[in-house]
Amino acid sequence: MQVQKCVFLDRDGVLNRERGDYTYTLDDFEVLPRVPEALKLLKENGYLLIVVTNQAGIAKGLYQAADVLACHQKLQDSCASLIDAIYFAPNHPSFSASLSRKPDSLMLERAIAKYNIDPATSWMIGDSLRDLEAADKVGVKGVLVGNKYASATHKLQVQDLWEAVQFILAGV
Repeated sequence: MQVQKCVFLDRDGVLNRERGDYTYTLDDFEVLPRVPEALKLLKENGYLLIVVTNQAGIAKGLYQAADVLACHQKLQDSCASLIDAIYFAPNHPSFSASLSRKPDSLMLERAIAKYNIDPATSWMIGDSLRDLEAADKVGVKGVLVGNKYASATHKLQVQDLWEAVQFILAGV
């Protein structure tokens, strides 16, 4: 199998609007502007696209895995099914410990093994430092998006997915 490059993507705050609360209903799941275009650019440049998302509301009993899967189908439908795989960690430390939950890296490790991904040519785009911690554990470069943190919190920090993709494709 050929070694592949990948962009790992956090979900809430990167692909869909971060509500500050759990996003698990189709009505609340809103794909952010320019996300489909950004994903298309990455695919055109040979990147696998893999979503890795914590979904602690499942462990907390707030919603079911089926709710998450329905949101993921809406995401795929909105983005022409460009996403190659979606991994989610249904755990929360207060209810069920897991190495999958970011900042741990098991979701990324599983994808790297399954898809023969080269971490050195791959990226993680997240809106939380825990996303980038998970990426760092497996040797994947990270880009922080959004305004959750003060500017200069991370060495690679931009406004949104579109800007992150421009940065990645510029070969910086």
